[in-house]
Amino acid sequence: MGSDGTARTDQTPGRTSVAAAVGAAAGVGTVLAIVGATALAPWFSWSANALSDLGVAGGTAPLFNGALICGGLLALPYAWALHREGDGQSPVPAVTFALAMLSMAGVGAFPAGTPLHFPMALAFYLLLTVTLVADGVRRRQSPTGRAALVAAAVHVLGWAAWLAGVRPGPGLALPELLGALLFVGWAVAGSPVAPIRPSRIRRAAR
Repeated sequence: MGSDGTARTDQTPGRTSVAAAVGAAAGVGTVLAIVGATALAPWFSWSANALSDLGVAGGTAPLFNGALICGGLLALPYAWALHREGDGQSPVPAVTFALAMLSMAGVGAFPAGTPLHFPMALAFYLLLTVTLVADGVRRRQSPTGRAALVAAAVHVLGWAAWLAGVRPGPGLALPELLGALLFVGWAVAGSPVAPIRPSRIRRAAR
């Protein structure tokens, strides 16, 4: 068992590391593309709009929807890496991560205004929360496991605050971005297969 509480940190096969790196990079790329789309839309307001509004505007729809679809599909190898890390003992994080990524791709495939858009968006945010909770509970004895639980709590509180009216405007963009950033942060540095994780950094510093 690794020093961060994971079962296979030091024995992760090369293919698993590559899969995790590809998935994490896909998440980062998706967030960057979304931010880029906002920069291309002078009408976009973080306080008044939803991110999905970018998926129906002519100047930003190809970038926004394409990033969600490609990012969701390219991130799927990360689910396999999570499955390998868990030795099949706790498949929930891997399964919910894969479903979250398919839901994210669905948000891009079914833009705002289409019947499946809301179910896909709702599924994405629910599944990312479940993924964080499932991983956090499984690794609650490790710092990164507890951090996953904190991230899930922050995500839920962000939406609770929005629903309670504690917000700068009616737009969904801010809580949506918060969830995406927390999830990508976990994938990059907090999960048991994260490319940048404490145990790997400590080994590299030796």
